[in-house]
Amino acid sequence: MLKKKKIVILGSTGSVGTSALEVIKQHHEHVEVLALAANSNAELLAQQAQEFSASHVSLSDESKLETLKNKVPKSVEVLSGKQGLIELSILEHADIILIAIVGIAGLEPTLAAISKNKRIALASKEVLVVGGELVMSALKDSHAELIPVDSEHSAIFQCLQAGQGEQEVSSITLTASGGPFLGWNTEQLNNVTLAQALKHPTWDMGQKITIDSATMFNKGLEMIEAKWLFDIEIANINIVVHPQSIIHSMVEYRDGSSLAQLSPPSMTIPILYAFSHPQRWDCSDNREKETLNLAQLKRLTFEDVDEQTFAAISLARLAAEQGGTLPVVYNAANEVAVELFIQEEIGFNQITKLVKNIMQQHTVQAVDSIATILEADSWARQQSELIAAQVLTKFYS
Repeated sequence: MLKKKKIVILGSTGSVGTSALEVIKQHHEHVEVLALAANSNAELLAQQAQEFSASHVSLSDESKLETLKNKVPKSVEVLSGKQGLIELSILEHADIILIAIVGIAGLEPTLAAISKNKRIALASKEVLVVGGELVMSALKDSHAELIPVDSEHSAIFQCLQAGQGEQEVSSITLTASGGPFLGWNTEQLNNVTLAQALKHPTWDMGQKITIDSATMFNKGLEMIEAKWLFDIEIANINIVVHPQSIIHSMVEYRDGSSLAQLSPPSMTIPILYAFSHPQRWDCSDNREKETLNLAQLKRLTFEDVDEQTFAAISLARLAAEQGGTLPVVYNAANEVAVELFIQEEIGFNQITKLVKNIMQQHTVQAVDSIATILEADSWARQQSELIAAQVLTKFYS
């Protein structure tokens, strides 16, 4: 009998984390939970720890640590804060570390896991957006594996396994659903409500990523991530709108052939592949949900992105081309702007305008350490909040 792979999930209470636990439940003969970490949901984390017999848990919000300790068995080791995430990432018996934390909090745990030659299943695109140079350099000097979990990057990764590798690639194409506002113009977007922005047509995700999908910032972040993951120039990364979300991305090889990966819009498939690679585990128990019926679909459609209306794409290209700390600023300013929109302090179109303004103010520096990244991140957040608090109404009137 093959030894079960032991999984650590950082971000177990989020949408990716809960999907990963469903995968583990369905494939318990192959994988088991070793440790779980969450930001602040102590109640759900405790439930998950008991259901999946986790030996370690960690909670970033230390104000809720006592609640967690009171709800998990005494045998469970309880950790907290940033150090807790790092310690879970280097657990001796861990085989796979799933990084599913929103924002750049996943960067240091990722680097820690690389240092211990773990397999990293990466769902937090911000890790490579802000720290791509550091992460890819560390990977080259290790025996660690980095397998993407985002459906688009998983698709490209799978196409590369079927093809001849990255050296034969001409370009890659990331598909985008278009979000809830496909076909809308800038004037129409001025009156978007939070409820409208959170109503995604094909995916069920958390608030931040759903709004990023509506603004197309999610696709901008994916472009920067793809640049690092697949060692490809940003000019050779294309975006095409594909509302059905069936083709998750594709690779064009230099002989003119293109390979695409197709599957229903479900996060369980890329999570499963990140756990099973290079094998493919049977999903017959979930076959009806996870199998394509092309005749039933009838047609798949594609169209260009309206980059004038959704300027997040062109801003991402600029950030990737200039490099250094500019992608850090792109990401941080967007996070602040999205939170301001959620709090209904700014309008939908002001998200992109705020990010552009902060990027224009920034003096780009080379990324040579985590400290440089954190400094740029902090600066961008402070500047974004300053504009929002002092001159936002005047600036955008």
